[in-house]
Amino acid sequence: MICIKNGTIHTAVDPTPFNGDILIENGKIRAIGANLDVPGEAEILDAAGLCVYPGFVEAHCHIGLDGYGIGYEGMDYNEMNDIVCPQMRGIDGVKALDPAFAMAAGAGVTCVATGPGSANVLGGTFTAIKTVGCRVENMVVKEAVAMKCAFGENPKRCYKDKGNSTRMSTAAKLREMLFKAKEYGEKLAAAGGDVSKKPAFDMKLEALQPVLRGEMPLKAHAHATDDIFTALRIAREFGLKITLEHVTEGHLVVEELAKEQVPMAVGPTLTHATKFELRNKSWTTPGVLAAAGCQVSIITDSPVIPQQYLPMCAGLAVQAGMEPFAALQAITINPARHIGIEDRVGSLEVGKDADVVITDGCPFEISTKVHYVLIDGNVVKKA
Repeated sequence: MICIKNGTIHTAVDPTPFNGDILIENGKIRAIGANLDVPGEAEILDAAGLCVYPGFVEAHCHIGLDGYGIGYEGMDYNEMNDIVCPQMRGIDGVKALDPAFAMAAGAGVTCVATGPGSANVLGGTFTAIKTVGCRVENMVVKEAVAMKCAFGENPKRCYKDKGNSTRMSTAAKLREMLFKAKEYGEKLAAAGGDVSKKPAFDMKLEALQPVLRGEMPLKAHAHATDDIFTALRIAREFGLKITLEHVTEGHLVVEELAKEQVPMAVGPTLTHATKFELRNKSWTTPGVLAAAGCQVSIITDSPVIPQQYLPMCAGLAVQAGMEPFAALQAITINPARHIGIEDRVGSLEVGKDADVVITDGCPFEISTKVHYVLIDGNVVKKA
């Protein structure tokens, strides 16, 4: 049992911080309030003069599938032999002992959604994991949170000599797989318990059934406005849940996106515009979208931006005009909602996982020092 005493608590759901205590037991937040009665056996962490935040959450990255410091041969996040591979599972590529995890945890990034890259029209499932552990199964918060799909220049570039050289062909390949998966599901349902009537097993089409049933969203890589709207159009055609990833040009069509009310993960912004579809990249984007009422998460897309700089990215969005509380939510509760694990992480509330970051100031500032990081109630960093 641990009690964090006398800290300035920022819950990420209440915009007003307050001075109080947090009691942690069995990896969960047991109580929050001022002057809590603390059992004698509890370990005390004195947070007087310090700020207490929920662990930071990333809605979209590739940590663990890339491989820190081991070059191209260690990169496992893009399958380059098949443009449609929904049967791939991000969890199967995660290197739990990758040094990038320790760097992330040390900066207060306690939970991430990681998975396949954007070379493929369908790349496979993302998994939500904590950033500490030696075996990925023990790090999992939710094994499959979304099905990655990609629009724009990456599938075109990676498969231009293998039958995919236009945005039209990318959209057509996604539709084709969704139609096939829909028909496959209908045949399975019609067969009932009669094995002899079931269609031949198809792992790709099986993998898409949770998407078609609405149990898992498409996680749509889309930078440019035309790709954003193609992603939304296809989701609407098939009645699917969807989240938008990157949304680089979202500020150009903010009124339209505000109508859609779909979760959006914005970034990575701390990079050069290396492609045509990134030419309108701006730190103003997350703030503009949030001010219009959109649910916005800020992402590093690590390793594009190292995972530990997620709080700094929120600070740069604030510098560009985003409201500070909106920026805090963009790296805590909003990404948790984005990946469907807000019942576990993303805010300091009773019953949630005890993922806590204690700092000597605003985490958006580079000069701020992280004094403690707790993941599932265990101190993983102590300054």
